[in-house]
Amino acid sequence: MSPLQLGLIAVFTPLVVATLLVVIRPLRHTGKPAAGLSILGAFASLGASVMLMVQSLGAHPVDVIHEVRWLPVAGETLATIGVQLDGISIPMMLVVSLVATCVQVFSFEYMNTETNEDFGRYFTWQSLFLFTMQGLVIAPNILQLFICWELVGLCSYLLIGFYWKKHSAGRAALKAFWITKFADIGLLVGLIAQYSVTETFGWDPATVTALSAAGMINVVAALYFFAVMGKSAQFPLHIWLPDAMEGPTPVSALLHAATMVAAGVFLIVRAFPIFIAAEQAMPVISVIGGVTAIAAACIAVVQTDIKKVLAYSTCSQLGYMVAALGAGSLMGGYFHLTTHAFFKALLFLASGSIIHAVHSNEMADMGGLFKKMKVTGTVYIIGSLALAGLPFFSGFYSKDLILETLFESAQHNPIFWVPFIACMVTAGLTAYYMGRVIILVFFGELGEKSSHAHEHGFAMTAPIVFLAIPALFAGLGGGQLAHLYGVHDFHFAVVHFTPVGIAASTLAFGGFAAAYAIHGLGMAGGLVNSLTPVGDFIRSAPIDRSWLFVYRSILSAGAQALGWFDRYVIDGAINAFGASLINTGERMRNMQTGRVNDYMHAVLMGILVMAAFSQVWLRLGA
Repeated sequence: MSPLQLGLIAVFTPLVVATLLVVIRPLRHTGKPAAGLSILGAFASLGASVMLMVQSLGAHPVDVIHEVRWLPVAGETLATIGVQLDGISIPMMLVVSLVATCVQVFSFEYMNTETNEDFGRYFTWQSLFLFTMQGLVIAPNILQLFICWELVGLCSYLLIGFYWKKHSAGRAALKAFWITKFADIGLLVGLIAQYSVTETFGWDPATVTALSAAGMINVVAALYFFAVMGKSAQFPLHIWLPDAMEGPTPVSALLHAATMVAAGVFLIVRAFPIFIAAEQAMPVISVIGGVTAIAAACIAVVQTDIKKVLAYSTCSQLGYMVAALGAGSLMGGYFHLTTHAFFKALLFLASGSIIHAVHSNEMADMGGLFKKMKVTGTVYIIGSLALAGLPFFSGFYSKDLILETLFESAQHNPIFWVPFIACMVTAGLTAYYMGRVIILVFFGELGEKSSHAHEHGFAMTAPIVFLAIPALFAGLGGGQLAHLYGVHDFHFAVVHFTPVGIAASTLAFGGFAAAYAIHGLGMAGGLVNSLTPVGDFIRSAPIDRSWLFVYRSILSAGAQALGWFDRYVIDGAINAFGASLINTGERMRNMQTGRVNDYMHAVLMGILVMAAFSQVWLRLGA
């Protein structure tokens, strides 16, 4: 099959499934048959993506752009829609479809306590989500990407709020929706600004040249990045992501690994020609990424909910990616996006398996689970070591490449010392909080709710075991990915044993050692107690409270003031004008008596007035 045909299969098969489940209500309410159809569509998308990847790694890499006219205006084409299959989109298609398929297979057993109606509804949204994300990945221009970008936001709202009868889930869905919509204003304004200058929605060199000549390149890049801050949860717009844990755990794996949050980073990668030319915006982007990395890692350290630890970890790792891209490393940011998708999906699904076994998210209710769930414990530890970037796990290769890039950038521009130092410290913090989770959840005494825990069936165990393979070995594919990305100066030898790499690995080992000393051996109790006020402050969510203050005291108060002005000034003036016309009409109506004599008198008076006026006019004219 041709690459174009494979690409269309990968994108539209989930859409066909979602359409069937939406339109044929009895099919959607069948429960497991509906889920089976959705999983079949995911496997079809995965199969097509694998075949595309194989073709790309051949002697002639796939590079296909197929567009059709759209929105014709006055004989001209305002925009086009189509498919772009190249070294950027194809690896991401494979990542998205692979993670989505694992999530759906896992969900088949995890969600089996739901009613048939809810079960079918869940898999309907899953199929629609896969289509929208694949559509975003293959978009050949920013307008089509924006359309799929908004559909991804809609699907995330539906899945986060899946338990819509639960008040906290509804609030979390709305919070995610409105914060990301607020940020999406940047993408909308940015594409309008780009089109007003270039009359195109592309990201080709000609577009970059036109934007640079007009002095708009930094403005457009900044607007696009504002949208990225919302979608990829960058500080201070990260506050929606931890609340998204209200959705089912497989949804969390999907959002945090390869779809919702990855869309923002992918936008930077896809439109990288625009970003790399924005010399003033790029250092700021990198600094924001570094601040996000260390801030989210600090918050993860004090979390007690196993899912929220991973949620803030996702924010932190996205900060790594953004910091690398801001430093000009396409390979660093995109490579880490790829490896992170596998081990973060693994960690979330394994957490779902644990939660399903103990019926609690709190780590205090767990403990000693390795004895009961050896498979889950083993793969969770593998995912944690990959996340911490220990040597020869997948995260090691991509994380150290980012740190090397930031270090080299700092030699030329001192502002990059900020993200470099932040990401180095984050390397140690990441190992610490993941070591803390491993010790509290899998070792020590059995918790009260852990005594009856056990491994689950094949549908929940197989996906996490499978994901452990790329969590271990995906980093070894960096050379092939670099070739697909068009990066020709990538060398693993530079990454492995440099002073920066050694320092980062030392910090990671130190983080695990600190976690073992504090939570395994009970050492440094005085230090922990002295830091309790700091932990309490972090747990109080100061950024959330700041946004809440802005909403209540500024936005809400301003909206009320505008409402008063609209109601009593604008509407008041219009209503007063209308009332004056009505009153005038009421008074003039009294002149209509219905008596002929009155009308004759009025006509006579009119003739006399006109005659007098004409005489005066003639005299003045003379």
